[in-house]
Formats: sequence, C-alpha cells, structure tokens
Amino acid sequence: MKPTDIKSLIDVLETQRNLSKADWVTLIRDHTPQDATYLFERARAIRKLYYGDAVYLRGLIEFTNYCRNDCYYCGIRGSNRKVSRYRLSEEQILQCCETGYQLGFRSFVLQGGEDPFFTEERIVSIVRSIRKNYPDCAITLSIGEKPFESYLAYYQAGADRYLLRHETANEEHYGKLHPSSLTLKNRKRCLQDLASIGYQVGTGFMVGSPYQTPENLAEDMLFIADLHPQMVGIGPFIPHCETPFANENSGTMDLTVFMIGVLRLTLPMSLIPATTALGTIHSFGREYGLLAGANVVMPNLSPVEVRKKYALYDNKICTGEEAAECRHCIEKRINRIGYKVVVNRGDPASSQFLVQGTGTTFCTKS
Repeated sequence: MKPTDIKSLIDVLETQRNLSKADWVTLIRDHTPQDATYLFERARAIRKLYYGDAVYLRGLIEFTNYCRNDCYYCGIRGSNRKVSRYRLSEEQILQCCETGYQLGFRSFVLQGGEDPFFTEERIVSIVRSIRKNYPDCAITLSIGEKPFESYLAYYQAGADRYLLRHETANEEHYGKLHPSSLTLKNRKRCLQDLASIGYQVGTGFMVGSPYQTPENLAEDMLFIADLHPQMVGIGPFIPHCETPFANENSGTMDLTVFMIGVLRLTLPMSLIPATTALGTIHSFGREYGLLAGANVVMPNLSPVEVRKKYALYDNKICTGEEAAECRHCIEKRINRIGYKVVVNRGDPASSQFLVQGTGTTFCTKS
C-alpha cells in the first residue's frame, strides 16, 4: 500500500471514528514512521480541541497484590510463590488519599488483584470513607471481575469509575493469555454491567502480548469503538520473570504510541493515560504517549515500602520514590513538552460540558 493510502485511512478514521476490520489491519500493519507522524499531528489537534493543553493526574493506590487468578502474563498471579504479598488497611488507604489530596490530586484509583479478603462489604466501607472525606474527588476502582450486585454496591457507595481492561477482544487469543477459568465472555459481561449501572467505564489492552496479531489489534479497536468507553488504558506487554511468558519479547513503544494515536481519533473525548509501562520500556515513553494523544498520567500514591511488591511486570519505574517526588517529577516532565497539569477531577469531555474559549475548547466539569 502507498503511504498516501495510509494517510487516507487516518483521514477516514478522524472523520468516521471507525474503520472496517480490513482497513484497521492495513493501518496497523503497514503504516510507516511518516504515517505515524501524521497520525500524531491529527491526534494532538483533536486532543487540543476537547482538552486544551491539560493533563489530568490520577493518584494510583495499589492496595493489595493478592490475586486469586493465574493470568499467564501477570507477576502477581496466584501461583507465583515468590511474591511478597501485602494488603493495605482502610486507614492506610485513607492516608494515601490524604497525601494525594494535599499534593493536588482530585482523582484516586484503587487498584489491586482479585483478593477475596476485600469482600464487597470491605470495598464499600473504603469507598464510603473516601467519598465522605473527599467529596470533591473522583473515585475509580480497578479490582477485576465481580457480580453485578457488587458493582452496584460500589457505585451506590460513591465510586464513579471502573477500569477493567479486556486485554484482547479475540476469544482464541484470550484463551492463550488466561487459564480456562477466565473467559472473554464474562469479561465483556462485566463491562456491560458497569456501563448499565452508570459508571464511567475504562477498558484497554496490551500491545505486543504473546501470540498477538494485527488482526487481534483490529478486533480490539472494533470492540472499543462499539463499547465507546470513557477511558481506554493501553500499554506495552512487558514480561515478568516468574510467569510462563518470562522469555517473550516486550511490546514496542512505537506500536503502543501509534495505537494511542488511533484511539484518540476513534474516541476523541476519551481519557487516555500515558502508562507507567510505557515509561518502563522507554525513558521518554510517557511523554511520547502524551504527544501521541494521551491526556492522563497516574503517579503512584502507594507507600514506598510496598511499591516493588506490586510488580505486574519486571523493571517497573518509580518504585522507590515518595508520592511528592512522583507528583513533582511528572509535572516537570509534562511542562517540558508544552502541557500543564490541571487540578480537578478530570472528567471525560462531553458536549454538555464544553464551552468555547479563545481558540481552545475546555472541559468545565469539575
């Protein structure tokens, strides 16, 4: 295919917000560095239209590394006996929130393995406490697959958002990454339940995971275009030494940031993080993610003494920094590429919250 043909597909995507599966495969498989440059220019323009130069902070609290699942790519998988396990108490979680609030965070993400200790009752208690103490903050949960009733209870307690990456939209590929106890059908059921309850829903996938093909990535984009989530988190696959995929190659930064760019054109008003995994495979990775169309970063608020224990993959960055160090370091890096940190909840843009300014459109919900 000629380079101009790829650029034409990018133009079609910007206009129509989706492509056929065949065109998705062509775009993903055949693009050149010059095509990627063009994509990023268009993605930045769309990002600026809805969010100006704002980058939103999410305070990440990794509160448990226990997990009942045994996903083949994950360093905290249940069968990994070399993990030093930990759980934060409700009091410790609230202290993380207080630290983050004083540093300007207005959105907290509670992330953990599927830990049976954290029953519905315990999660509800934690969410209620955060909502009571920080009523102006958004609360996001990322704790895996649950029954509808639990999702509803969390929402009624005050959770606003829920992140649940589908990882791959191809059933056969899903089976190569997960044990038979986990199914793509149930993962999709969870996402549908979350949307029906009223959550701002986030999903996403790994780039460069074992056995992944351009056709798989095309199916991911078709699934996301149909689901239309408010948030999409993608990052490169990075192997962990104590998993069946220990000797697999990592995903690449180039393909990951390219997929961020096409996500911005597909879902122009979405929240898309430049992930820690992206910063792990390249020292400038998060910046490249932002320059490709991302608009969220997630500094770590977890206590320093547990950060290295939440190792989903090897060589994770920022495991030895205090929360304030993470906050100020990432802000400096964001400023250096021409963006600025905005202190508010950072809700997804929507037509009812957009007002025209002088040359820029801003999201005003806070």
